Amino acid sequence: MALTKFNYNSFDVTSAASTALGFNANANGFATINPGSMTLIKTLTASSSANLSFVDGSSDVVLDNTYPIYLFKIINCHPASDDISFQFQGSTNSGSSYGVTITSTHFRATHGEDASSAALAYITGGDLAQSTSYQLLAGSIGNDNDQSVSGNLFIFNPSSTTFAKHFIGNFQSIAHSNRTNNQYPAGYLNTTSAVDAFNFKFSSGNIDAGTIKLYGVKDS
Repeated sequence: MALTKFNYNSFDVTSAASTALGFNANANGFATINPGSMTLIKTLTASSSANLSFVDGSSDVVLDNTYPIYLFKIINCHPASDDISFQFQGSTNSGSSYGVTITSTHFRATHGEDASSAALAYITGGDLAQSTSYQLLAGSIGNDNDQSVSGNLFIFNPSSTTFAKHFIGNFQSIAHSNRTNNQYPAGYLNTTSAVDAFNFKFSSGNIDAGTIKLYGVKDS
């Protein structure tokens, strides 16, 4: 079987604006295609940090009408303190203050390392009713070296000046009591003002280590 070689001058790799390159059966093997639906906007890494904030227009952060959906990926956030909660809040004034009114729900599946007391329950201490407090995302997190929290938080259309802003989360954490906690917070930020910043922190102490990534999700 003969090996076919292409002259590098035969390839046209110039793509149009807002497109990517893909392979096809054309003579040069390339075509312009729509890029993937998720775009990484910003990565923040904690190192004994009091909190991590994403503010529209600051440090290349985008939280406007460029995307209808934004996704925060929380990756192995490890607390400095023991038996605490991971939480978030929004801002309508570019992070000058955080305290948007929230109404929410929260439920959790849990199971111990020793196979004890597996349960699925609604967490009354994890919901808010027209409150400006920080929203619980994951609770009872331990600070042993092998304990942390990871998960996803979707924010829908935060720049809308017509509707409230819905959010849905799913978080997996290791509890201080050596349990797996799979937690599901959801609700809405009850404001028709644009929410242009989000702040993440533990209920006590620093974020000892961990990463939060912000993605924009295009229309399907």
